[in-house]
Amino acid sequence: MKNWDDAFANMTYVPGSDALPDIWTNDATHYRASAKRVEELEYGDHPRELMDMVWPDESPKGLIVFVHGGYWIKLDKSFWTHFAEGARAQGWAVCLPQYQLAPEVRIADITRQIGRAITKAAGHVQGPIRLAGHSAGGHLVSRMLCDDSPLPPEVLARVTKTVSISGVHDLRPLLQTSMNASLRLDAYEAAQESPALLTPQCGVNVTAWVGGGERPEFIRQTQLLAMIWSGFDVQADCVVDGNHHHFSVLEGLKTADSPISKALCD
Repeated sequence: MKNWDDAFANMTYVPGSDALPDIWTNDATHYRASAKRVEELEYGDHPRELMDMVWPDESPKGLIVFVHGGYWIKLDKSFWTHFAEGARAQGWAVCLPQYQLAPEVRIADITRQIGRAITKAAGHVQGPIRLAGHSAGGHLVSRMLCDDSPLPPEVLARVTKTVSISGVHDLRPLLQTSMNASLRLDAYEAAQESPALLTPQCGVNVTAWVGGGERPEFIRQTQLLAMIWSGFDVQADCVVDGNHHHFSVLEGLKTADSPISKALCD
């Protein structure tokens, strides 16, 4: 019988991963203290309904939203600010929202929260919108593209490209993990919140991106979304990025000329 806890255990298989949260925190703190313009905005009444806007030097060419991971149960926007630099350097305004966490809320609630955050951010920036998210965030940005998207039609129409990085697109295996004690998924919600099991909006453009050195389940989840959605009237691509693991796959977002930044911004 498959060990699903092991299948999703990213940090166990990355040497030195225990130090990563402190590294992210320090790098993000130094980035915010630099000359970059970072503004914190509210998008709702809950204390966690906050988002950082990282502004480019000139008028933005559009909006990029990056949604963080953490299996919907941990982390916040403060860990990730420096990953905005690649897009910011190319002239995009970058929004990094945080959200309430399980078990306080369910994944379906988080989906709706991210919809509200994107909608709020869209009101501050004109032009096209690009979405990116990592791990649980990859799930959430893919979820924005489904036929029951929480985004208003006028906002969804502005979303021209989405990059789901190491996303979880079929939630049903999570029912067999210990983390489901916090997620509280049942079979119905797992299916209803799985982008790979839902119909994408007509005409969306999504790239499912994963490191070649990631856990096999994340490679499967990434390939699954691209394979199923390519059967609809959408552009759905899959990129397996070298030997990157679940965390190093994000590193390219910090520079404007990396393949992942170009896939998102060009």
